[in-house]
Amino acid sequence: MNDKEKAALDARLTAVRPTERQIRYEDMEFTGFIHFTVNTFTGKEWGDGTEKEEIFCPEKLDALQWVKTLKSAGMKGVILTCKHHDGFCLWPSKYTKHTVASSKFRNGRGDVVREVSDACRAEEMAFGVYLSPWDRNNEFYGQGKAYDDIYVGQLTELLTGYGDIFCVWLDGACGEGPNGKKQVYDWDRYFGTIRKLQPGAVINVCGPDVRWCGNEAGDTREAEWSVVPARCADTERIKENSQKADDESFRQRKISAGDRDLGSREILENEKDLIWYPAEVDVSVRPGWFYHEEEDTKVRSLENLKDLYLRSVGGNANLLLNVPPDKNGLIAKGDVKRLRELGDFIHKAFGENITDRAEITVSEGNAVKGFAVGNVLKDDDTFFRTAEGCVKATVDLSFPEPQNVGYLVLQEQIRESQRIERGTVMVFTEDGSVREHPFRTVGHKLISKLDTDKVKKIRISVEDARGYVTLKFVGIYRKA
Repeated sequence: MNDKEKAALDARLTAVRPTERQIRYEDMEFTGFIHFTVNTFTGKEWGDGTEKEEIFCPEKLDALQWVKTLKSAGMKGVILTCKHHDGFCLWPSKYTKHTVASSKFRNGRGDVVREVSDACRAEEMAFGVYLSPWDRNNEFYGQGKAYDDIYVGQLTELLTGYGDIFCVWLDGACGEGPNGKKQVYDWDRYFGTIRKLQPGAVINVCGPDVRWCGNEAGDTREAEWSVVPARCADTERIKENSQKADDESFRQRKISAGDRDLGSREILENEKDLIWYPAEVDVSVRPGWFYHEEEDTKVRSLENLKDLYLRSVGGNANLLLNVPPDKNGLIAKGDVKRLRELGDFIHKAFGENITDRAEITVSEGNAVKGFAVGNVLKDDDTFFRTAEGCVKATVDLSFPEPQNVGYLVLQEQIRESQRIERGTVMVFTEDGSVREHPFRTVGHKLISKLDTDKVKKIRISVEDARGYVTLKFVGIYRKA
């Protein structure tokens, strides 16, 4: 395409901006999943809905231990599987008898959702709910509106009885029961209920706010775009594309080659409808989503979790890490230890920002008045930007004294959309050597591992952008 066509395309792409709820969600970056239900006691990943309620009896359940453990890893919120596909409700829902009220837990007076939400408030962690539309226990599943009425009733219970909810996670799994029951989910009705009752909550995976990255193995894209075709929002809602049975190969699959690029100019050039749809990487700390004693020795290594964090949070995606409690209602010691190690790594790796020790200058792409490059030193909503049509920028950060640098963090001002297409970070050391670290997209956050001693200067060179360049934050972190 010629320059005029490219400018027109860029204007259309960058007109797509995030909502406030999406911005709040992206700022959270790292949250935790808690998978817990009758499956914890049967050893299954997917229950079939025939499980007896009395099997659910976690005698030492400690929701505060769960929340503190996830917080120790650096997470900002917790999402609880309030009802999985088996239909068992972790709160005393009035719409079914298949709940904790029919179990031995707390002598039938328990409410796991209440305990977890209260623990989150106590620890200043956000609380979110997972409510599977697929219900393999409910007799009305497959009867259209009759079941939708029940599902919306359960949504209403969760969204009105447990305080502020930051996220409603809607799983797209949709299967048939042994009698061939089918249910066409009334997504618009579900979304409307959530918007009415919890307008600040993002709706994940099958919703309009946050998309699934495409796998459960922690595989990520080299370039993750938040501006994508509107049809991406329908992928997981289409029953024919949904997961219909528990499958180890499904959990471990990678992003397909056709899905590696969702948002380049070439991909979006002929797309008419575009949306802001940021990615979430959901993955479990163990091979399974629910606790299985035989997996106690298969907890992800610290190196693997560090890599996951850097590729997801550091690659314009949020990380949702599942940590399943055991049959006693506690997170296992090995999981606790590993999560604390991850939290220690994050704290040390990003604990000392030395950017303010550098002299910062712009050698290409002068700032628009009011958007000075010095704004990138502030952790607020101010930002640096170039003039309209100026799609390149070079920012130098020079240190009077050499510094040992671990990581570099870049952030765009996503209120202005996602613009940076590619660039290079150049690291100049005291001995005169130069190391280059090319990058693609930035978006909410890019983390580059520099791991270089005696650094004299870091040059951030944006080589192409849509319309103009924005940088909201630059962080240079001392090597731990």
